[in-house]
This record gives sequence, structure tokens and C-alpha cells, in this order.
Amino acid sequence: MKSGTGTARIAIVGLGPRSLGALEALVTHLAEVKCRVTVDVFEPSDAPGAGPNFHPDESPLCLLNIPFRDIDIRPPAFSRCGSFAEWYARHAGKQADPDSFPPRAELGRYLQARLDDLLDAANGAIAIIPQHVARIDRRGAGWRGQAGDQTHAIYDEVLLTPGQPETAPDDQLAEWQDHASRSQGQLAQAYPAAQLAHRARDWTGRTVAIRGLGLSTFDVLRVLTAGQGGRFDAQGYHPSGREPVRIHPFSLNGHPPFPKPATEPLDARFDLRPSEVDRFSQAMAQAAEADQDSASAAINAALIPVVSRILAACDAEVPDNEVDDWLHAEWNDPGSQERHLSPMECLRTGIALADGSLPPTTGYVVGQVWRKLQDALRAGYNPVGTPAETAKTLVGFDEGLKRYSYGPPLSASQEMKMLIEAGVMDLSLAADPDFSLTDSGWTLETSDGTAAVSVMIDAVLPSPDLSAIEKAPICTLVENGALAPLAQGLAARTVADGQVRDEQGRVVPRLCLLGRLALGSVIAVDSLHDCFGKSSDRWAKGVCARWDATGRDARDRKVSTST
Repeated sequence: MKSGTGTARIAIVGLGPRSLGALEALVTHLAEVKCRVTVDVFEPSDAPGAGPNFHPDESPLCLLNIPFRDIDIRPPAFSRCGSFAEWYARHAGKQADPDSFPPRAELGRYLQARLDDLLDAANGAIAIIPQHVARIDRRGAGWRGQAGDQTHAIYDEVLLTPGQPETAPDDQLAEWQDHASRSQGQLAQAYPAAQLAHRARDWTGRTVAIRGLGLSTFDVLRVLTAGQGGRFDAQGYHPSGREPVRIHPFSLNGHPPFPKPATEPLDARFDLRPSEVDRFSQAMAQAAEADQDSASAAINAALIPVVSRILAACDAEVPDNEVDDWLHAEWNDPGSQERHLSPMECLRTGIALADGSLPPTTGYVVGQVWRKLQDALRAGYNPVGTPAETAKTLVGFDEGLKRYSYGPPLSASQEMKMLIEAGVMDLSLAADPDFSLTDSGWTLETSDGTAAVSVMIDAVLPSPDLSAIEKAPICTLVENGALAPLAQGLAARTVADGQVRDEQGRVVPRLCLLGRLALGSVIAVDSLHDCFGKSSDRWAKGVCARWDATGRDARDRKVSTST
């Protein structure tokens, strides 16, 4: 990877795991072709490579939702780091427990080590510029980037990897922000958790509500309890006296997500046979190009035999047509199958399913099978260019199943139960409470009671709605029509190698986008593995295909970009 005259110039906006994976793929492919590039990566944070989710200074209480045994982000050949488990063993001085869930900060340190190896391999052709890109404009056949007070030279290619940029608050959150500014109530964000822990020192004896009952809520609970000196052990939770007096998490249905199987042998019950993976891959490729009904039918036909086989092997007693009926309900109304469970029943059931004391339910098997099929899901869907309505259906199905497939560690669910038993946490108001604003904060109310809270913590991940993004350069590219949603409720239109489509549906040459803000054009993007997967590889191959050995635009070549 050499720089010099006749070299293509690339700008990358953002340097987290997504762009790290893309750059590793680019350096790998450039070693195989006669293409010369230089890359300017704009990243203003102090944790390039790790990103905010895996910041090395983040609280050690924030854990990955993937155990060591499932973290498979193999480094490129030029990297000296080895796998995450190998790197961890060298730095921790002990072998990783395959069933344990490591702190996110540890993964961040590993990713930064991979970045160091990448920069060495690039031999000066990659520069990290610690500035925020304020604007990107079309200039002839290239792109002009403006960062800080400086206008940078024209770039031949631009890759956007913004992660989850700042968005406008939804109506509820906007109302609460205004209320907090005029009342004694405090409104806080879940992350960075280190900042939340500092603020929580002042919340001793207060009643706190958490907006959201997803994975972030488990981090928040640890920060508010163990982070304030409390202690979990086999006997339960032992308060320090410095934590809030009561914590009320809530969501639309009040259901915590189901934890993953506790051990490798328990998890192995849900393994698929190679023939079953092949069948699903074929079904996914068919579904991605079909109408909505045909897509769901193709997926069901591949899932039903697998789920039925696993249920039978686990001696789970299910009625005839149970799997078919469950899937039908899931396509039409995700989560309706658990609606009869109270929040506390859902928590207890999830723990029993994860530790193996309860035979797996149909939903639990479907969720674990779906988790193990994520690579096949992405491979069948992402390069295709799925029709918008079918995309909405398939993305909705995947998002709904996250309550099973993206579940927390069993230990996190057990800690939640301990907090309830200790009287520190309460799920009685968790299911879609009503709110009233008070001088001291908020009042939560359901048919089961009320609670006055003085602190509200927002732990909800914003949707990838392009129109809500407030941070440049994404918002300006949306305003001028260069970025456009695939459909209402979905994110940007992109082609297979990441090049975006404008509001007229035309490919915008050499302007690329990878990650969450392309949801709908791609699927299952909220995954560490996707950052180092085939989407990054397709982008890198696309760059190499567009440029010849001198760096001149290879427009005379036939470049394959799936539509």
C-alpha cells in the first residue's frame, strides 16, 4: 500500500470497529492488486478503532453480550494480535473462560491493538486526522471535505461509518428534556457509563426510572448498584447504602430480554447441521428477492424442521403445529406469544431457560437458532437489493427476535432478580406506564400502582431514521438528497459495495456508507461480527475495482454493483 503520484485519495468519516474492519479488508486486498491509495480517516475522539461502545476507559461493569466462545473476529494475516482470546490471555496472564462475558473496554483495547498493526502494515498511507467533518460536497468527479476550519483536498472516494450519530429526541424525550431544565428532576443518558457512575453518586436514597429494558439497562443497573459499592454473590445482592432507594425500569411491554444459554454444552443443543444451514441460506437468498408473503413462507419452511428437531431432542412437549403457529404470530405481531407473562414471570422464565432448568420453549429455540444463523442471514440478504416492503418485513422479523438472539449473559438476568429480591429494583410498573410531570420529576402509573421518581435515565437506542439525524455531515447529505431512506422506517439505500443511492434512486459514485444507517439495504448490522465481515470486504473490493494501478478512475471497466 504505497502513496505517491497517481494515487487515489480516500476519506473515511469515523474510526470505530466498522471502519477498522473496512480498512483491514482494504489493506488485505491492496496487497493482491496493483492499486495505490492514501486514506485520511477523520476521527475526533480519543479512542480511534474502539469507538464509543468499546471505549477503553468505559466502566468495567459494562459487559459484552457475547461470550468469549462466540467472539469470532479473526484478524487479517498482517496483524500480530491474534484472536481476542489469544490477545486477552497474553495481557491478562490467564486463559479466557469461554463461557464468560468480557468487559467492553477490554475489547476496545484489543481493537486499538489491531489498529496499531493496521497502521504499521499501511506503511504511512493511512493518516488519522483528529477532527470532526463538518461538510462533504461534490466537486467534479470527487468530494471535498471540510473539517474544523480547514478545507481538505478533493477526495476520490468517501466512506461514511458514522455508527449511531446524534439524533433529534423523540417527542417524549424532547418533552422530558424541557421538563428537566425547568424542574428539580434530572434526566441522564445511559452512556458513557463512567459519566453516569459519577452522577449517580448524588442519587443515594432517590427513586430512579430507566427508560428501556434492553441490553443497556443491565449496564445501567450495575452502575447504579455495584458501581456504588453494592455487591452480588451467591446469596443475593448486598446494598452499600449509597445506591438509589428504588429503581424502576420500563418499556412498552415491560419484558426483559431472554438471556443466552449459560454454558457451551447448553448452547450446543441449538447447533444446526451443515445441511440445515445450507437450506436456510438458500431460503434467505430466495426470500430477499421475493414479495413479503413468499419471503416469510421461505424462511418458515427452513426454520420449522430445525426448531422441531431441537425441541424433540430436548424432550420439550409442544402441541402439533406449535412451531408453525408461533412463527405466524411472530411475523404478524412480534412478542405477542409472551404477552401473557408478567415482567417478573418473563424474567424468571428467561433465567430457567438459560440455565437449563426449564426445557426450551418454541420461542427460545427459534431465537437461539436465529442467533446461530446470523452469518447466513447477512450473506443471503445483504448483497441483493431487497424490495422495500420485503425489507421492512424481514428487518422487522430480525429486530423482533433480538429479545432472544441478542440476549444478555445469564448472570445479568440473575443480578436483576437479586435486585428485585433485595427491594432495590421494582418491575411492577415496567409495562408501558403512564407519566405525569411534577416539580420534583415524574410520576409513573399503571393499574398496579404509582411511583414518584426524581431521576430519569434514557437507555433507548435511537432508530436509524435519517430525518432525525442532527450531526453533520450526515444531516447535510440527507438535506441535499445524496442520502435517502429505502422506505419509511428504514435507513439509507445502498448497493452491495456500500455506494449510496440518492433520492431519485441513482447510485452516487464513490460515496459509500456502511453500518446501522444502511439498515434495510443490509440486515443484522448491530453486530460486532458484521463490522469485520463481508460488508467490509465488498466495500474494499469495490474500491480496488474502481481504480487502476495509477490511481485513475477505472470507468472503462465493467464494475459489478448489485442493484
